[in-house]
Amino acid sequence: MQAVDAVIRARLHSDVVLIRQVAEYIIHSGGKRLRPALVLYSAGAMGYQGTHHHELAAVVEFIHTATLLHDDVVDESELRRGRDTANALFGNAASVLVGDFLYSRAFQMMVSVDSMRVMQVLADATNTIAEGEVLQLLNCHEADVAVEDYLKVIRYKTAKLFEAACRIGAILGGASEAIEEGLASYGMHLGTAFQLIDDVLDYSSEEAQTGKHLGDDLAEGKPTLPLIHTMQHGTPEQSALVRQAIEEGGREAFPAVLEAIRSCGALDETRRRAAEESERAKAAISALPASLFKESLLKLSDFAVARDH
Repeated sequence: MQAVDAVIRARLHSDVVLIRQVAEYIIHSGGKRLRPALVLYSAGAMGYQGTHHHELAAVVEFIHTATLLHDDVVDESELRRGRDTANALFGNAASVLVGDFLYSRAFQMMVSVDSMRVMQVLADATNTIAEGEVLQLLNCHEADVAVEDYLKVIRYKTAKLFEAACRIGAILGGASEAIEEGLASYGMHLGTAFQLIDDVLDYSSEEAQTGKHLGDDLAEGKPTLPLIHTMQHGTPEQSALVRQAIEEGGREAFPAVLEAIRSCGALDETRRRAAEESERAKAAISALPASLFKESLLKLSDFAVARDH
């Protein structure tokens, strides 16, 4: 990871001062670096000995960071990881344009690895993520979103980059098709579990732990699984309350919605689904040979579900 951070610092360089300021602010704002770690773990599990995994881990982090910059503008977010968002600090225009810089720099870096397979995987993933962003936008303030439609947004918007990170590690390590698909499946299930827990934490954690304002999802009218479950399994009054909160957005109904979510077991159900996804992730890499890297992947599956931030 130190080598990846060195690549990130070197590749962030631009003669344009504002690009350096915004990019460095967001890159060094305390993220978990999970997606780059997946590239390293997957390549390591296949016995890869080169250095391209450092470059590609940085590529994955740049793509992720670009989506965060654009996300926060779309969502009008003011807090991420306990700090002001880049758009709150530098303005929406700078955030969007620096996000574009990070995307384009990521593609420059992909070319340097000189692998058409890797480029295809990352290009397809980036396109799918953009589709997921638009799907989520269409679902905002829409109370009749089915669970499967919600999970589709997760698979596109979040899990796809986890999947791509694991797949490119496998490609670098010369994995067989079966092992590559297993690692990709691991990433997809891990990313799904990770996002499900994020959705739980928006209604169950402390602001100091998550580093963002609680109730942001509700304020933006996002119908996440805790809300969908409450509408489907709560009392008629609870269902009507949540439906109205999604359709109207805002934070006024947050305390009442929070009580409804907790009283009908919506958070427990979402955690249960996340745990299922975590187990599927573990099963997907059962054929990997034993190694410290495989052990780390298995532990990461547990962390994705057990975390409180």
